[in-house]
Amino acid sequence: MRSDDVRSLLQTAVPTAVAGAIAAVISALVVGGKGAVGAIVATLVVILFMGIGFIVLQRTAKALPHLFQAMGLMLYAAQILLLFVFLAAFKNTTLFHPKTFAITLVVTTLVWTGAQTRAHMKAKILYVEPDSTKGEKPDNSGPKS
Repeated sequence: MRSDDVRSLLQTAVPTAVAGAIAAVISALVVGGKGAVGAIVATLVVILFMGIGFIVLQRTAKALPHLFQAMGLMLYAAQILLLFVFLAAFKNTTLFHPKTFAITLVVTTLVWTGAQTRAHMKAKILYVEPDSTKGEKPDNSGPKS
């Protein structure tokens, strides 16, 4: 993973974790311990799902740029389906408070999306990657016979 990808990932994961921590404190004060656990689980799910999606998209963009948009759409659908599977598996759990889980899930997803948008807007992304294989300049002296 390139350093600018890591920087972008950190610029999205850190605000999401901070929002999750704030949600956990508020949930603990309002609902109690199960509310805090629900907020923490939701934050971890968002960071895990979105982080894996980010890494997969970056690798796809580098290896197969023509599939980037299709891969993004497929990845989004897969994330939603995995989230439904996660929710179905834990729908009757007593481990955490479901409302705090749901609210924190939505809030941290919005924070992730906003932070990722901000990180992308501030990034200095090259439109053309410079040829760094040999460091030679191309020969523009004219047509070759």
